[in-house]
Amino acid sequence: MKLEQIYTGCIAEAAYYITSNGEAAIVDPLRETKPYLERLERDNVKLKYIFETHFHADFVSGHVDLAKKTGATIVYGPTTMKTGFDMHVGKDGEVFEVGGIKIKLIHTPGHTLESSCFLVTDEEGKEKGIITGDTLFIGDVGRPDLAQHVIEDLTQDKLARLLYHSLRDKILPLADDLIVYPNHGAGSACGKNMSKETTDTLGNQKKTNYALQEMSEEEFVKAILTGLTTPPQYFPKNVLMNIQGYDSLDTILENGKKGYDVDTFELVANETRALILDTRNPEDFAKGFIPNSINIGVNGSFAMWVGELILDIKQPILIVAENDEKVEESIIRLSRVGYDNSIGYLIGGFEAWKNAGKEINIVNRINAEQFEKHYNNERPLTIDVRKVSEFQSEHLVDAVNIPLNVLNNHLAEFPKDKPFILHCAGGYRSMIAASMLKQRGYDNFVDVIGGFADLKNTSVPKTDYVCPTTLL
Repeated sequence: MKLEQIYTGCIAEAAYYITSNGEAAIVDPLRETKPYLERLERDNVKLKYIFETHFHADFVSGHVDLAKKTGATIVYGPTTMKTGFDMHVGKDGEVFEVGGIKIKLIHTPGHTLESSCFLVTDEEGKEKGIITGDTLFIGDVGRPDLAQHVIEDLTQDKLARLLYHSLRDKILPLADDLIVYPNHGAGSACGKNMSKETTDTLGNQKKTNYALQEMSEEEFVKAILTGLTTPPQYFPKNVLMNIQGYDSLDTILENGKKGYDVDTFELVANETRALILDTRNPEDFAKGFIPNSINIGVNGSFAMWVGELILDIKQPILIVAENDEKVEESIIRLSRVGYDNSIGYLIGGFEAWKNAGKEINIVNRINAEQFEKHYNNERPLTIDVRKVSEFQSEHLVDAVNIPLNVLNNHLAEFPKDKPFILHCAGGYRSMIAASMLKQRGYDNFVDVIGGFADLKNTSVPKTDYVCPTTLL
């Protein structure tokens, strides 16, 4: 038996590839099927099952395309949802054979109603690991408030109580030496405080995971619901795509890889009112960009920020990328969170636009040393776009916190009648914010190169006190 974790850092997602005696199963695959098909061909195995731990909210799964291309059976846990594709509704305790191994479905409602784990037993009959989806993470458990954004009567309190019993009745009785294989790691919005580790023994989780400690149902519900932040707006939309089905990624790539010269690109942008998405690195974007374009660098947490900030999942998108390879990567990573309406890209990228003599814009930037001098002389308004938790941990004295994910709702907090300085942790998020502000006519600010990571090394005073001006 081979059980391989395939981890994708940009969305903190883990899929699983399992093979035995010429057959294979894949659990929670990503949208793009090519890497899985290549593995299957390399190993000379036939894909028998595609197991889905639940209807995912934070990404669009590849189950539909993968089933069409391989003939494999899609399996979900017990659910009343009618899907837009053929699938097998598994029963609690149902066992599936893959080669010489057995995979047992364990229904564990709580994160969602259909949430299920998959217990893997090897050819010798030894229980080796449990693929826990969003039921159990390393150091955390799945948040129970997401399903209510799709089904109103599934309150977070109801699901939290289901999760309490799923963990205690179904997970805790299992052997300590089982390896826990979760669907997500640190950085995912599907939990509160996941570990950077992506596997662990169940025995260690019983000792260290707060949600598995001895407590009453009421204590568990309070612990699990405390500190939940508002989920990203695209989550319910991804759930529906995972239930109803979607267009093939092959079609999406074909549409998105239509190359336009500068004049045609400008014409298409005006006619379609498409969003011009510049996926270059923040440093390159700052030096010059097409007016009204938004920068979300493909080399960072691209898909998550697309989902947070582009409110219309069907928004037509035109891409400006570093090169043709990055165009395809941008389209694929957009599709991972359901943004399937890429309609083309600029041939030659920004350099072609610039060489054609078209209008350009820039973002003025200063380094930490320049900020230090400016701060000591004038105490300028400084806006920190990091998360509230980051700000509360440590921030510059007198800084105002407006997290990037709520920027669209708090534009009035950004003055147009006086200069201000923008920063995040390292420069990625503040450049996204800068591009959004530029799109809305702000020119009275500068961005800090290196963000708070560099500012920490200056003499500018810092504090962990949350000042009254902080936007929570």
